[in-house]
Amino acid sequence: MPALHLKAFIRTILNSSNKVLSLHFMNHFEKYMRSKKLPFSKEKIEEIAAKYPTPFHIYDEKGMLAYARHFIESFSWNEGFKEYYAIKAAPNPYLMKLLHIQGFGIDCSSLAELVLAEKVGLRGEEIMFTSNDTPAEEYKKAIELGAIINLDDISHIDYIEKNVGIPELVCFRYNPGALKGGNTIIGNPEDSKYGFTREQLFEGYKKLMDKGVKRFGIHTMVASNELDADYFVETAEIIFDTIVDLHKELGIKFEFANLGGGIGIPYKSEHNPVDLKRVSDGIKASYQNHIVANGLAPLKIFFESGRAITGPFGFLVAKVLHLKETYKKYVGLDASMHNLMRPAMYGAYHHITVLGKEEQPHNSIYDVTGSLCENNDKFAINRLLPKIDVGDLLVIHDAGAHGHSMGFNYNGKLRSAELLLRENGEVVQIRRAETINDYFATVDFNGVSTFE
Repeated sequence: MPALHLKAFIRTILNSSNKVLSLHFMNHFEKYMRSKKLPFSKEKIEEIAAKYPTPFHIYDEKGMLAYARHFIESFSWNEGFKEYYAIKAAPNPYLMKLLHIQGFGIDCSSLAELVLAEKVGLRGEEIMFTSNDTPAEEYKKAIELGAIINLDDISHIDYIEKNVGIPELVCFRYNPGALKGGNTIIGNPEDSKYGFTREQLFEGYKKLMDKGVKRFGIHTMVASNELDADYFVETAEIIFDTIVDLHKELGIKFEFANLGGGIGIPYKSEHNPVDLKRVSDGIKASYQNHIVANGLAPLKIFFESGRAITGPFGFLVAKVLHLKETYKKYVGLDASMHNLMRPAMYGAYHHITVLGKEEQPHNSIYDVTGSLCENNDKFAINRLLPKIDVGDLLVIHDAGAHGHSMGFNYNGKLRSAELLLRENGEVVQIRRAETINDYFATVDFNGVSTFE
């Protein structure tokens, strides 16, 4: 390519952030979400394991941030758009700091999550507090931080007023009931414990207006791990319709609509990831037809995705300790369901790579298990894998959301370390592994010695 043409080409690329972001994202889309390619080699993991013993969770910064930027860029048409990372997915301050730098807010549902937000440096309307069955102390902390309060129940209006006072900006969580079908994970909205009915929305907002509240938002969350892009467009349509109706009856001008999370990831390689462009284009069309057409713009659009942001970019690495043959063949790992409980809890599929054997025939059938005293402590059942040997390193994919965060201590098992693979190839420990002293820290053994 001639030098002048090359310079023009470079200028075009540098001046077209959309193209750069799309190209960057597509590379990682192919690498992680579909092909299940890993961001590290067997040799790299062996080097890491020599310093940080297995099992451990490791997150890929490059992939995570590429997707985060793609997510934000997909909704750049909406002034004020914000993604509030659902911190329950991976409550690690290092990950949250990286996402905050990209412009993300944080979605919290507990006191501990609010404190994490505070320690990372988030304040005010960067924090969305969406909780249920909420203690007064948690509302108090949220209001101290200036968080957006998202009430789950109409009775909480009086509860929060009595205990901490009604904040300047209030949001309600809407449960559309029969208007919106659920999915297999979250269930049908009518059976959900969350949210206001449509009738309660009108009553609740009127009550707040009578109490002098002037700033309002609305929220819904009716899906979990949903892969159908049209599902999210339909959800936006319901929310926008509701906003129009509330405005017509009560005169409310909403500041934002939080469309929730639930954006799924392709745990199986034959699944397709959610097409964010399709989601965005559909929501934009509905926004024009409902919000703009009724003179209700600008309306900020919020999301609170968790799984989609970190899920595909986290991996559980474990070592094979034992091989067992009885009525079936079992692969026993040094990890258990306390490291990743989704397969045992939901029957969820997680892809497994045997490092160094990726190209070998997958013609051996195994149950891949942990060591808990529970028969459902299995990462895979009847899974076709290459022939496995003791000492092999296994990587369990898509463990970057609801993985380490759902860990527990049953059978005295200790939570594993969390590591971050930086964009420059450096590996940083972002949470150390628990120790036996951590496990017993809340027990007074001196008291036990004198107890009768």
